[in-house]
Amino acid sequence: MIVRYRSTILRMLFSWKGSVLKKIYPILSLLFVFSWVVYYYHLSFPHIDFPLNVTVFTLMGISLAIFLGFCNSAAYDRFWEGRKLWGNLVIHSRSLSFQLLNYVDTSKKEQNYSVDLIIAFTYALKAQLRSEDVMPEMKRLLPSKFCGVLENKKYKTAAILNELTRWLHSQHKAGNIDSIEKVRIDQNINELSIILGGCERILHTRIPFVYFVLLHRTVYLYCFMLPFGLIDTISWAMPFFVTFVAYSFIALDAIVDEIAEPFGYDENDLALNNMCQNIEYSLCELADKPLPKIKGYDEKFVLN
Repeated sequence: MIVRYRSTILRMLFSWKGSVLKKIYPILSLLFVFSWVVYYYHLSFPHIDFPLNVTVFTLMGISLAIFLGFCNSAAYDRFWEGRKLWGNLVIHSRSLSFQLLNYVDTSKKEQNYSVDLIIAFTYALKAQLRSEDVMPEMKRLLPSKFCGVLENKKYKTAAILNELTRWLHSQHKAGNIDSIEKVRIDQNINELSIILGGCERILHTRIPFVYFVLLHRTVYLYCFMLPFGLIDTISWAMPFFVTFVAYSFIALDAIVDEIAEPFGYDENDLALNNMCQNIEYSLCELADKPLPKIKGYDEKFVLN
């Protein structure tokens, strides 16, 4: 994800990073050339009339804009929900650490193990959402014995939560925490489980493919038909106007495609790497553990 600070108007106009223009400029270039071909064909054969009226494209454009708006809302809802879930992960991971460090009367080593499980959960969740190999991070954070068990698990995030619940139960049996505080800690563990389920729902329940097919076909068909409807109206300015209109529609189509999957690697997806690092740094500070190296914010942007 890209986060900008104090962007000027000129920076916004000519910004390249984070813009979908780099993805769509080939098709815009093709459309610009195609529009000039239509223009020169019309100059060479003026007796051939294109039976298309600009009013037709106005009506089509309104309908297309409404449909694009619907798809954009559906895609942004997914992005917004993912953002809220990871925001809640930051909140509940800290709250859970507060409780484990202050309510569980056990050794420092055991407390650090519980905090490491929370940190490992965040990295495992990121890896699950991005289909990454998380074992290098697990071997850095967790004991080799548990890593050996974890390596054979398909759903490592659930296994880590199960280990954290088992650890809490063992501390309760040992008399290191009373039943009331255990219930309160269980609530925060349950919140982590809810966050896991919410992220899995976004990952596995996607916007129906038929919407994207209809959207792509309609947008490109509209844009490549538009030169024939405007050639008699604005003459030589037609290629420029067509390209500008196409940029509006095709760019929004590309944005819908990008933010519909908020856990990916695109520049406008959620910065999961950065959030995991922030959680680890914050919890290590709370537990008085050695602080990890964390990537700083660039003055212009932050990547995932």
